[in-house]
Amino acid sequence: MATSSSSAPELMAEMIEALELEPGMRVLEIGTGTGYNAALLAYLLGSENVVSVEIDAEVADRARGALQRTGYRVKVITGDGEQGYAADAPYDRVIATAAAHTVPYAWVEQTRPGGVILVPWAETVHPDGRLARFVVGPDGIAEGRFISQAFFMPLQGQRLQPHVGFAAEERWEQAGRPDFTRYGITVTERGQTIWLDSPEHVVAAQESP
Repeated sequence: MATSSSSAPELMAEMIEALELEPGMRVLEIGTGTGYNAALLAYLLGSENVVSVEIDAEVADRARGALQRTGYRVKVITGDGEQGYAADAPYDRVIATAAAHTVPYAWVEQTRPGGVILVPWAETVHPDGRLARFVVGPDGIAEGRFISQAFFMPLQGQRLQPHVGFAAEERWEQAGRPDFTRYGITVTERGQTIWLDSPEHVVAAQESP
């Protein structure tokens, strides 16, 4: 049987605050889970302005039913969240409720210039889970930094082997244990780079598949 759980309420509140929502904004949520976070977004913006994508059909059905019973008729799509949901794009905000180590460029493409993408980040450059906040530029490049601590289960297609986290911690130690706020990420159609202090100081690079 498929299972899902809600994140800690204080973390959900912190993430919603980081989105800097305004009336009329449209949000794409990656990972519906129980539907609780989608309900909060619908309460703030209206159900018609929230789309949520869930890869597990059983979880999606349960969340869809729960949302409808509480009066929030959020559009819940059963599908691969890494593809976003282009049919209703563009969005003002994209929020992932599962950790990633790679930002799918589809999320950037489906976000308006000036829009925000919020992603819990896997332990690839820092030993702790962190929250990455990106702003999408008019050139189709998303850039941002780690802003706070956040631990989430990984996206289904982005699970990491334990040795990746061990190697990341070792590199972090060798770099002098820099504070997480010094790390930033740039995402383009060609791939992504993770940097320390400025985009010129790349510590990890990954090309798009």
